[in-house]
Amino acid sequence: MTRSSRKGPYIDEKLILKVSKKTGSEPIKTYARSSQISPDFVGTNFEVHNGKKFINVYITEDMVGHRLGEFSPTRTFKGHGRVVKRIIEKT
Repeated sequence: MTRSSRKGPYIDEKLILKVSKKTGSEPIKTYARSSQISPDFVGTNFEVHNGKKFINVYITEDMVGHRLGEFSPTRTFKGHGRVVKRIIEKT
């Protein structure tokens, strides 16, 4: 279910303050995965927590309107089960 349009997008207030005060190229660490990316964030580096570690995310124009959590996956895909060929020896 999506957020009501009359409420507007959810953007974490702490992130807005950090982006406005940001100086230099040091990334902003955040746990706010549910925060939407606003046009003010374009060109900044974020380190988004995925539950285990922080993943570096560089914000571009194409990402505006998406959530920060979409760009830091929480699960690692290790592949489907491998086919193991078993040789049956006749005795």
